[in-house]
Amino acid sequence: MRDLDRLSVPRLLDEAVCEAPDRPFVVHSGGSISYAQFNALADAAAARWAALGVRKGDRVAFMVGNSPEFIEAWLGLAKVGGILVALNTKWTQPEIERYLSLTQPRLALADAAHVDVMRAATGRTSSIDALLTLGDGHGVTRFQDIVPLTAGIPTVDLESIDEVSFISTSGTTGRPKSVMQTHGNFVLTGEGYAGWMALRPGERLYVCLPLFHINSQAYSVMGALAARASIVLVERFSASRFWSDVAAYGVDVFNYIGSMLAILLKAEPSEQERAHHARLSYGGPALPGPVRDEAERRFGLTLISGIGMSENTFGLIESIDGERRPGSLGKPRQHSDPRIVNEARVVDDDGRDVPADVAGELIFRNPVLMKGYYRDPEQSAKTIRDGWLHTGDLVTVDRNGFFYFVDRKKDIVRVRGENVSSAEVEQVLTAQGGVLEAAVVGVPSDLGDEDLYAFVVTRPDVSVTEQALREWCDSRLAPFKIPARIWETDSLPKTETQRVEKHRLRDRARQLVSSDDCGGPGE
Repeated sequence: MRDLDRLSVPRLLDEAVCEAPDRPFVVHSGGSISYAQFNALADAAAARWAALGVRKGDRVAFMVGNSPEFIEAWLGLAKVGGILVALNTKWTQPEIERYLSLTQPRLALADAAHVDVMRAATGRTSSIDALLTLGDGHGVTRFQDIVPLTAGIPTVDLESIDEVSFISTSGTTGRPKSVMQTHGNFVLTGEGYAGWMALRPGERLYVCLPLFHINSQAYSVMGALAARASIVLVERFSASRFWSDVAAYGVDVFNYIGSMLAILLKAEPSEQERAHHARLSYGGPALPGPVRDEAERRFGLTLISGIGMSENTFGLIESIDGERRPGSLGKPRQHSDPRIVNEARVVDDDGRDVPADVAGELIFRNPVLMKGYYRDPEQSAKTIRDGWLHTGDLVTVDRNGFFYFVDRKKDIVRVRGENVSSAEVEQVLTAQGGVLEAAVVGVPSDLGDEDLYAFVVTRPDVSVTEQALREWCDSRLAPFKIPARIWETDSLPKTETQRVEKHRLRDRARQLVSSDDCGGPGE
């Protein structure tokens, strides 16, 4: 039986190379890279990181888009015990500066598209010794082309508890936090993902989500390594080329997040969306039954819902072969190794378990929780208490152990003394045939508590009035849950990972309400 204290990403890569040296590991627009070829590139990157003075525990910031060079440089960094600090490629200079100040990396790596903003930010950060640049804007430069090779790879003793990646979290609404994820967590998550998705050797996993995100790092890259599968790496999610990519690259599995599926459903039906052999897609949030049925019929594949987070990659998932219940996130994901047990509970504010079908906070206990937030012991202690990670998600669990998402605790809106789940109202709105997406926010009211407002994206071939939506809600929601205004919009503001930026919608709602109060036009 293997030693769970000695797991590491480089060992996982070595094992995959030994078993499948000639199998493609990374497939991209420029061709494919076999496991053996990729490992040689990662070794070269490791030697160059060592030549730059990177030692075990050193942090290196990446401001690099999705590319094979990102993965090569990252896994080379992991071989010498360095820690990836991947920056959101949509961040502005002040956001970059705040995160660099928190994480204090020694070196930084940027590609041509991001070097200008990174140069400006690192110039104001005292911890950065050097900024390395991939590419000159006229082509791709591999990492090994920018650093002379002067020595081999040093021997580094890696253990499961050693950090491999810092994941940024908190969006853009609060001070940044940096989740410390370990080698052991990433290895176990990759193995778990391969099992949850029944990912087979040689299958192809489509990666369009950004590599700075936990989903791509822990599920896609680590999952492919664990299954000896291939990743199809593209620059970003594109609705217009999504299905043609899936067909052309022979994709078997893909992950979705946020509103990706809603965007694909919004597009006009085409032959491309069925000209593929993809069998499975995993993502969240859980889809309403009718929406899932429509997507599965239209796209010809199975959709599995679940929930995970940067702080806890195991979370919940539906079974591929077992019962799937509409709107459910499934049950706690488990690893094939019986020593890795994932427990989930639903508790009240005092930490007591709530009865079945009563909303409470979702908490987890397992060996794959984050190590903590870097340089933030106070927030770490608030999040992990007595070994249980508190997610901030409100859920219910039925008598058969199926979990259902209610809302984020912070997105509960207090309306006239009542708690309203924004997610519940959003689900009602999207169940109306003309609505593709909905986002509900609360804005402080002059009378106390908050007023409820909604933004909807409608189907291109359907006309939906605010009055029709209010009538739809009136028969399905209590009066205090019906939004005071429902505005139609072309799109919802989203993060790079397709999550709705509700703080922007709150600002927009305030402006629209103020405009209405002043006699100006609505929207």
